[in-house]
Amino acid sequence: MLSVIVITKNEAQHIGRCLASVAWADEIIVLDSGSNDDTVAICKRFTEQVFVTDWPGFGPQKQRALDKAHGDWVLSLDADEEISPALKHEIQQAMQAQDVYGFEIPRLSSYCGRQIKHAGWWPDYVLRLFRRDAGHFSGDVVHERIVVNGAIKQLRNPLLHEAFVDPAEVLHKINSYSSLGAQKLFNNGQHASLGLAIGKGLWTFIRTYFIKAAILDGSEGLMLAISNAEGSYYKYLKLRALCGKTKPQ
Repeated sequence: MLSVIVITKNEAQHIGRCLASVAWADEIIVLDSGSNDDTVAICKRFTEQVFVTDWPGFGPQKQRALDKAHGDWVLSLDADEEISPALKHEIQQAMQAQDVYGFEIPRLSSYCGRQIKHAGWWPDYVLRLFRRDAGHFSGDVVHERIVVNGAIKQLRNPLLHEAFVDPAEVLHKINSYSSLGAQKLFNNGQHASLGLAIGKGLWTFIRTYFIKAAILDGSEGLMLAISNAEGSYYKYLKLRALCGKTKPQ
């Protein structure tokens, strides 16, 4: 039996395609954190197990969803991800494996309409399929991970990820993730200065565009490198503010 778990917040633009791609699963569980668009209504077209709760951070929220699952195997998806027919078939075969407790799936992400093949985005192996009794989520509020006790293998067919649809979504996610990242660094006792924020942003651009070859992904690769740099810059700028420095004007 396979349980699919998804957490949501204002994902009406994506969630229908996500859930339609796993309609074949034995159980779909959606944990929403207060959407004010049509997310919940769309989810209820695919499953009765739609729950609304508060927001404790990514790791704790996904663990809450996992705690509601009943399947022997669990597939954790983000609302902007989809399972292709080829990956569906591979997942169904993988669940028959003996002495394997989790599978990493290569994720093929798109940025403003273009699938990115460089920039460190491909192949982006993510652990998403695991035996329920052998795995749990870390408690991180951002950049959470699945911890599996046992052998892990890799699948071949990609998980399709519509990471950023347009510049508006890019800006929204930069703001959200930089805030969460800054809070995580602050909680870990780290500090930042304006110079550090600038340096981190510049290095992120150089690493993404040149070292990881986003330059080969055309104009979208350049856009991605710039937005990655902005995310890093603002994360450390927000950390600076949290540490009691003068707030940016």
